[in-house]
Amino acid sequence: MSTAMTTTSSGSASPSEPEPDTAPALHRPGVTLLATCLALFLGQVDTTAVNLALPAIRHDLSGGISGLQWVVDAYNVTFAALLLTGGTLGDRFGRRRLFRTGVAVFVLGSTVCALAPGLPVLLAGRVTQGVGSGMMLPQSLAILATAFPGRRERNKAMAAWSIVAGSGLAVGPTLGGLAVQTLGWQSIFWVNVPIGIAALVLTLRHVPESRNPRARTLDPLGQVLAIASLGLLTFVAVQGRELGWTSPATLACIAGCVVGPAAFVAVERRRSDPMLPLDLLRRGQLPVAVIVAACMTFGMYGLFLLTSLMFQQERGASALGAGVAMLPLAVAATVLSPLTGRLVTRYGPRLPMTAGMTAMGTGVLIFAVAGADANLLVLEIAFTVIGIGLALNTGPVVGVAVSAVASELAGLASGIANLARMFGATLGVAVQGSVMAVASAGAASGPHFVHGLRIAVAVGCAVEFLGAAVAFRYVDRLSPPSSG
Repeated sequence: MSTAMTTTSSGSASPSEPEPDTAPALHRPGVTLLATCLALFLGQVDTTAVNLALPAIRHDLSGGISGLQWVVDAYNVTFAALLLTGGTLGDRFGRRRLFRTGVAVFVLGSTVCALAPGLPVLLAGRVTQGVGSGMMLPQSLAILATAFPGRRERNKAMAAWSIVAGSGLAVGPTLGGLAVQTLGWQSIFWVNVPIGIAALVLTLRHVPESRNPRARTLDPLGQVLAIASLGLLTFVAVQGRELGWTSPATLACIAGCVVGPAAFVAVERRRSDPMLPLDLLRRGQLPVAVIVAACMTFGMYGLFLLTSLMFQQERGASALGAGVAMLPLAVAATVLSPLTGRLVTRYGPRLPMTAGMTAMGTGVLIFAVAGADANLLVLEIAFTVIGIGLALNTGPVVGVAVSAVASELAGLASGIANLARMFGATLGVAVQGSVMAVASAGAASGPHFVHGLRIAVAVGCAVEFLGAAVAFRYVDRLSPPSSG
């Protein structure tokens, strides 16, 4: 549902079928489940909570809307760019090793964020957090598959993992708002430290090590080009207005946005074992799943950014009040997600995906029409509708991606779909934040702010409806069902 929901292995083997290099006696597999869920909870809560801290960060560290966009996207860009490589590193060098390293790096980044005296240091900490997530989160499901080799036990463990994913999203805004209001915005980063240390301690004895002897080779040049391409694209979307669209710096970055992806494609085509096998993106339903996944998170993450500012800067709500107001979205998504699998089994993925994207677009449309000064009940209805749509689409979009490839490539296909979600989230924050800054003339509140918010939210609405149209037109109604 959010950044941490993208925690599937992106290696060449399915995350549910890792090949352990050792066979340790697993006396307490439940501890393994707890350790991986703690790491998942870290990423999930941090992703949603940071939006509630943005007004306070802006007050303490200065910086306009572009600075706040970077607080969110510094993490998103780094995590998205490292997602596939993180899975490969775990397959090659040991998933437990990468998991522990990633948790430690994430804790380090959280500490840097909490101690940041200014915006540059905060952004460096967010990048460090993204690096940690890129290493730890792709390992979690593969580690669970090793710890729970029996199908029945494994399914129970995966169900618990999914519940943590949903609950992390659900409590993130509320916990974030409570922490910001009572202890200051730094507390949303400090809370990661004890949780991360607990996860590290639990991995010392009870998490099994595993690796894939047929893991893909590393692709350092492709990785560098991927980071550069996504980073430049985000930079243009966020900073282009302030630098001037025709300034030399902006034009150079735009050129990089063209050259970088072209070079990435050329490099990947020449490699026998590329980081991103481009032929997969032309295979069946996978490109459809990629587009729908990106559209889904484009609107959702942009809305998280905008509504946090709306509640606190325009409506005068506290950070806690804003978090509670956003809770219906997460609650609806968490409660209804288990029911989606039944719909997919009965009707195929096209109906729930189309309905889900339509619901998300409708909910965002309510925001665009009602405006920042609407009755709170109307906004709560909009959040609920968006949550329903998120529940309908989240599981099936990954199921469609996985169904497009052979079983031994399921982990990679899932990683690609999750990469698309992070790509959409990154662009959603960058584009919608910049649209609001332009349409509002930089106002932090008042009529200009309300006008800018409407326009920016309308952009997210259009993208959600685009995803609905793609799902309706191109998703195969009879595709193999997702587990939801």
